[in-house]
Amino acid sequence: MENKEYYRRKLEDLKRELENQMSTITSRGSEPLKESVGELSSYDNHTADLAAETFEREKDLGLRDNTKRMLAKVEMALGKIEEGSYGFCEKCGSPIEKERLDLVPYTTLCAKCSKKEGEVFAKGARPVEEKVLKYPFGRSFRDDSDSVGYDGEDAWQDVARYGTANTPQDEPGAVEYEEAYTDGSEERGIADKLDKVIYEDKPGEMGR
Repeated sequence: MENKEYYRRKLEDLKRELENQMSTITSRGSEPLKESVGELSSYDNHTADLAAETFEREKDLGLRDNTKRMLAKVEMALGKIEEGSYGFCEKCGSPIEKERLDLVPYTTLCAKCSKKEGEVFAKGARPVEEKVLKYPFGRSFRDDSDSVGYDGEDAWQDVARYGTANTPQDEPGAVEYEEAYTDGSEERGIADKLDKVIYEDKPGEMGR
């Protein structure tokens, strides 16, 4: 493709910028949290006391991971320049639009394929990791009607009813504190509802 040197310089400048950003984030995020907030220990603090500091630390980690991904894309684009495959869509093989490369020099998709990919995601396609990254014991929650055993959900409910950091406002539809965790209002145990019905004896009748 034309202007290889132009895009090479553009990518190398972006790589240096990302490396400087990574260095700054790493040095800022490597300090232990208790030292950054001036606390001897965080064990005696309520969950909310260090919320702001924890949020900032999580944001730094998110920025670091994003910068790492960006660096990988830039280095891959530089590798494509060396191979002679830079500037071509990896899905359809068509040349990537110059305007798109000027804005996103590390892109690997043309505008058409990028739009199709975005449409698939918008229709509800979710990352496969979400199937396992759920609430505690998420992989062992069996809410199907055929399962009557004691599963991970029952275990979580039995533990959580003794108290969590959540309040009713954290769980949609919750009113009482016992409902402030996943399915907190759900009945526990494996007995059928009919087995719990108690009939009082009436005079002259035997209990049913």
